[in-house]
Amino acid sequence: MSEATRMESRSISVSQTEATPVLRVEELKKYYPIRGGVFSRKKGDVKAVQGVSFDLVAGQTLGLVGESGCGKSTLGRTLMRLEEPTDGRVFYRGKDLVSCSKKELFALRGKLQMIFQDPYSSLNPRLPVGEIIREPLDVHAIGTRASREEKVRELCRAVGLKEEAINRYPHEFSGGQRQRVGIARALALDPEIIVADEPVSALDVSVQAQVINLMVTLQKRLGLTYLFISHDLSVVEYISDSVAIMYLGRIVEMAKKETIFRRPTHPYTRALLDSVPKPDPRRRRTHVPIQGEIPSPVNPPRGSPFHPRCPYMIEACKEAVPPLDPFTESGDPTHVVACIRKYEI
Repeated sequence: MSEATRMESRSISVSQTEATPVLRVEELKKYYPIRGGVFSRKKGDVKAVQGVSFDLVAGQTLGLVGESGCGKSTLGRTLMRLEEPTDGRVFYRGKDLVSCSKKELFALRGKLQMIFQDPYSSLNPRLPVGEIIREPLDVHAIGTRASREEKVRELCRAVGLKEEAINRYPHEFSGGQRQRVGIARALALDPEIIVADEPVSALDVSVQAQVINLMVTLQKRLGLTYLFISHDLSVVEYISDSVAIMYLGRIVEMAKKETIFRRPTHPYTRALLDSVPKPDPRRRRTHVPIQGEIPSPVNPPRGSPFHPRCPYMIEACKEAVPPLDPFTESGDPTHVVACIRKYEI
């Protein structure tokens, strides 16, 4: 990517926030090679993440929304370097996480933690809860054994678990309790940023509300910054300050929460909101529903990635990928949309 392209991406990213970002993602890409044949030659790539850029502002929550398979979980794992990026940059307070060494990344790891989707498979079934929560402290050699044990008890209380839970194993807990253990483990190193990958999708609705309220309380108390990945728009609307809509590895719209839910602009964003069931039968849909299936990330369509399913598509949509440009008519200075017809729809 040229320096001019980087500067253009950065200028758009900076304009999206009124405060200095604690995390900046620039043109992040993640491709998975496809190999086959006798010699396992490369046949192509699965383009899971294609040039994503955004900022995370300290103390706020960015909700990342999209259909299954759009690349949102891969994006979260890649910016954490649980997956090695193919290209792009991820800056944490000015430090490029992509280019830093393993030793430097280990030192920074405590500031960026992750809550995983499945609260059972993400926990070691052979260890009691106390050891699971204490493990990050042991790995980073923080404090004495006694201080670590006290920290574990404090974390259990903070997430709503009784202290006697430290001697029990993950299979002895419900799904909601296991996710509380995962949250406690993520908080062990006093992180600044937490990437929450579908943290409540595997839980019952009543338990979802409890876990979401816990995350909101912890954010206010500890000043946490969240990247909240979800496909549930109602959850995203409740917890987020800003929302980014992702489609086929790209962000197609991003704005403050109120703007996304009050004035969605991209046809895909409108289709997502229209797909949410309305409890009032008098509230009829006003937009054209989404049609067809999401294209394959192995061979994405040329031009706008959404054009094969877009009811407003014109021939120009097939020619080039529209940039993520500001949409001034919404009145939101952070509102950006990747659609060449955004002023006409």
